[in-house]
Amino acid sequence: MKKISAIILCAAACTSLTACGVSTSGGTQTEQTTAATATEATTVTETESTAATQNASASKTYLTKDDISVNETIENSENGGHAISADGESASYSNVQVTKTGDSDGDEADFYGENAAVFATNGGTLDLKNMIIETNGTHANAVFSYGEGSTVNISDSYITTDGDCSGGIMTTGGAVMNASNLTIHTTGRSSAAIRSDRGGGTVTVNGGSYTTDGAGSPAIYSTADITVNDALLESTAAQGVVVEGKNSVTLNDVELIADNNTKNSDKSDWYQAVMIYQSMSGDAAEGTSSFEMNGGSLTNKKGDIFFVNNTVTNINLSNVNITNEDTDGVFLRAAAAGWGNEGSNGGQVTLTAADQAINGNIIVDEVSNLNLYLTEGSTFTGAINADGQSGEVYVELDSGSKWVLTSDAYITSLTCEAGAIDLNGHTLYINGTAYTGQASTGEAIEATVSSGGNGNGGPGGLAPSGGQGGQPPAKPGE
Repeated sequence: MKKISAIILCAAACTSLTACGVSTSGGTQTEQTTAATATEATTVTETESTAATQNASASKTYLTKDDISVNETIENSENGGHAISADGESASYSNVQVTKTGDSDGDEADFYGENAAVFATNGGTLDLKNMIIETNGTHANAVFSYGEGSTVNISDSYITTDGDCSGGIMTTGGAVMNASNLTIHTTGRSSAAIRSDRGGGTVTVNGGSYTTDGAGSPAIYSTADITVNDALLESTAAQGVVVEGKNSVTLNDVELIADNNTKNSDKSDWYQAVMIYQSMSGDAAEGTSSFEMNGGSLTNKKGDIFFVNNTVTNINLSNVNITNEDTDGVFLRAAAAGWGNEGSNGGQVTLTAADQAINGNIIVDEVSNLNLYLTEGSTFTGAINADGQSGEVYVELDSGSKWVLTSDAYITSLTCEAGAIDLNGHTLYINGTAYTGQASTGEAIEATVSSGGNGNGGPGGLAPSGGQGGQPPAKPGE
């Protein structure tokens, strides 16, 4: 059903940045980190293949506003209202310009789609093509699918949002979002281009460009299962990707550029390109998360490549060109921060590299652990816990993979063939004993998913309201 609302002149109180950035809804957008002083140095030399990938990306063109012809304009300025909605029905729109103003706040907007410009709910389906969708308001998401059975299919469209807590495409409550060849640009705080919240769902993105400029606004914030293929993802102030709780992000032939240079929370001291964590807010179920990247490139401007905190995760990398432009950053940091219960809120990581070059140090603190698998001719150039023994670390290299030390390293268990590790003049300690180059057989570390937390909520530390455990939430009163 199409809703065309007259512009309503009203003065609505704008939600504070605290309420949306750290979120009474549990903090669906992440934040973190104050000026980091990383103690491990990483020097990465860009390979010819990396340069080739970047040159190929630079030659791509993405959809602009001028590329879309408009046959109809739909406006809505009502606080909490929608310009287009499908409530239990199916509808199609093409060559429409949608303009949305007006404000909302909290759970109604973040969980249930209030104030979204375009909205599908109660099993409704929206098919959208050649759309221009622009919002300028607090909690004014551009395109929102909420609830199991609800689906949005959108292609060849241009989306901008200018207010805080206003994502580009947003999915909650078990809904589906299918997007193809979009250009999305968000400028507000806590406004991921590809965004989800409590209850998550399934999001598939093919092609296009997805850029964010606000603090706490990664290109992707996942409390869902999100897959992106052959696209450009870029954040200019926040992480490139955040995965919260028992959820996933899969990137295939994607160019990811992250410049996490601005804090939206005081809960962590580090900057990073990819953050995987559990906020204990109730927005994401507890369990094993995953981040997978196949092909493409990952460029980090500041801090670390990966940061894992207060969760169990599987990271799978295959033939990705990875560049860390910050020589003080590390490749992976598994460590405690301000989420979860002190003493048990580290990161538990299984990192599997296939045909992958890893450059940079790895830090695993005393409440964290790591299983590192180097397969299919992968190479790791760097050290693990160069400052001394800390969290448990197991390393396994298959035939043809290699580890080149750049300083002394400390692990607890090792499986490899003789000669697989180039000590490079340094010492590898296995449970305190110097390794001398022989074949070794060790045992992996078992990860344990904890339950419960300190109830300090999401990135800003406020407790949420609404559903629990990341399950699809019912709207109050239903």
